[in-house]
Amino acid sequence: MTLAELFADTERRLDAAGVHFGHGTTNARDEAAWLVLHALGLPLDSDIDAVSQQRGPLTSAEHEKAAALLQARLTTRQPLAYLLNEAWLQGLPFYIDPRAIVPRSLIAECIADGSIDPWLSSQTRRVLDLCTGNGSLAVLAALAWPKVQVDAADLSADALAVARINVAQHGLQDRIALIESDGLARCHGPYDLILCNPPYVNAASMAALPPEFRAEPTLALAGGSDGMDFVRTLLRDAPTRMGAHAVLVLEIGHERAHFEAAFSQLNPVWLDTSAGGDQVLLLTREALVP
Repeated sequence: MTLAELFADTERRLDAAGVHFGHGTTNARDEAAWLVLHALGLPLDSDIDAVSQQRGPLTSAEHEKAAALLQARLTTRQPLAYLLNEAWLQGLPFYIDPRAIVPRSLIAECIADGSIDPWLSSQTRRVLDLCTGNGSLAVLAALAWPKVQVDAADLSADALAVARINVAQHGLQDRIALIESDGLARCHGPYDLILCNPPYVNAASMAALPPEFRAEPTLALAGGSDGMDFVRTLLRDAPTRMGAHAVLVLEIGHERAHFEAAFSQLNPVWLDTSAGGDQVLLLTREALVP
C-alpha cells in the first residue's frame, strides 16, 4: 500500500464511521491527512501524492502505526488532538490532553489579523486571558504584543498544568503568569485587555453534543440553561479589573441570541471571524459601567 492509498482509505473509513470533527479539522479529508502524516512522521504540509510517488510502498510497520491510530480514533471517539497530544492554532503547535479543552478559539484569529489592535495603545501593558485552558490564547497574545505581560487564569488546576507545558514550550515563562482562579476572583488587574473564551454552551446543546465534544472537560463547555451563567458574572465584575481605557474581547459561539436577551442594554462591537461576525464581541470598560 502506498501513502496515497493509505490516505484515501483513511478518509473513506472516517467518513463511513460518522465521526465528528471540529477539533482542528472540519472534514474527513483534512483529518485523514493529519492522522496519516503524523503517524508516518511527515510534515503536515506535505504533498501526499508527491511524497507517495517518491517513497513507494509503505513498510508494514508504517501501515500498522497508522492503522492503530485510526482504530483508536474510531473506537474511542476522542478528538484526534487528544490521541496525538498535539493541536495547532494560527500555525503554532500546542500540547494538549484531556485535562483541557482542545484549542480552537476564534479569538486567536482576532489576535492574528490585528482586529483588536485599534482598541490598544502604546500604553497597553497588562493582558488577562481568562478561562485560558491549555494557554494557547495567552501564548498568542504574548507573541503578538511583545511588550505586554499576560496573566493566564483558569479554575481548573488540571488545565493550568497543560498550560504550563505550552508556556514553557514557547519560552514565555517570564511573560505569562498562570493563576488558579474562580473567574476574576484572583485576577487583580488593572488590565488593559481581557480575553475570554468562557464556558457558553447552553443546556440543550450540551445534551446533544457528540462523543468527541463530551470527551472534553464539561467545566470548559457548559454555560447553564442559556449559556450565559459565567458571562453574567464576568460582565458584572470585569470593570473593577479593567483600566480606564481597557477592552474585553469575549467569545460566545452560537449563543448571540441568548447573549442579546441577557444583555439587551449592551451594544458590543462584533468582530469578523472565519465563522462569521456574530461569535466574538468587544466591549469597552465604558460600555460595561452602568
